[in-house]
Amino acid sequence: EGETIIRDAKELRVKESDRISSMVSELRKMGAKIEELEDGMIIQGVKELKGAVVDSHKDHRVAMSLAIAGLLAKGSTVIKSVEWVETSFPDFFKKLKKLVA
Repeated sequence: EGETIIRDAKELRVKESDRISSMVSELRKMGAKIEELEDGMIIQGVKELKGAVVDSHKDHRVAMSLAIAGLLAKGSTVIKSVEWVETSFPDFFKKLKKLVA
C-alpha cells in the first residue's frame, strides 16, 4: 500500500549501470508497479512481490537491492551476475544468510 517517490537522483543514471532504469525494469519483473522518471521513480505499493529471474546489470548495488527484494518475494528469485557484489561488500550474502536464518 502507499506510494514512494524518489526524486533528485539523476546521478544514479551514470553509475556502474543506469541504476534507475535497472531497478525499474527488474522490480517490474517481480510484479512491482513503478513509473520511471528522469531523476527517479514512483513506486506504488503492491500486496506482494513475486519471485523472478532478474539481472544485476553488472552493478553491485543493484544486485544487493534485488537480493533484499527477493527476500520479500513469494517464490524463488534468481539474480544473474551476483559476483559484482564483491566490488563493495564481499561478505554480503554470507551476512544476509545469517540475518534470515
